[in-house]
Amino acid sequence: MPKIAIIEDDQAISQMYRFKFEAEGYDVQTAENGQLGFELIESMKPDIILLDLMMPVMSGDQLLEKLRATPFGKTLKVIILTNVGEQEIPPKVKELGVDAIILKADMTPRQVAELVKKQLAV
Repeated sequence: MPKIAIIEDDQAISQMYRFKFEAEGYDVQTAENGQLGFELIESMKPDIILLDLMMPVMSGDQLLEKLRATPFGKTLKVIILTNVGEQEIPPKVKELGVDAIILKADMTPRQVAELVKKQLAV
């Protein structure tokens, strides 16, 4: 069963995706900020991460930078899930390497689930 970590400070959004992925048979765990998210990733060793950028304690781009510096996190699949426009995404996010950037308002949970399936199949 694939494991997904959802790092998102908006509980409604986090739970919506958690329910969707659990219904599809995934093992899902969540964290509400970047620091807790990093700790979750270290212990869970997920197959893919859905990562918000704008979060308290440690932002998504800070978490991504810290993650990419670890042996496990160098190649981990990461999908950025954000409400900021493409031009507002820090350049280092793309430099650090992500598998997709999704605007939350532009995709339904079903569309996000389809994208995750495709990423896990690669």
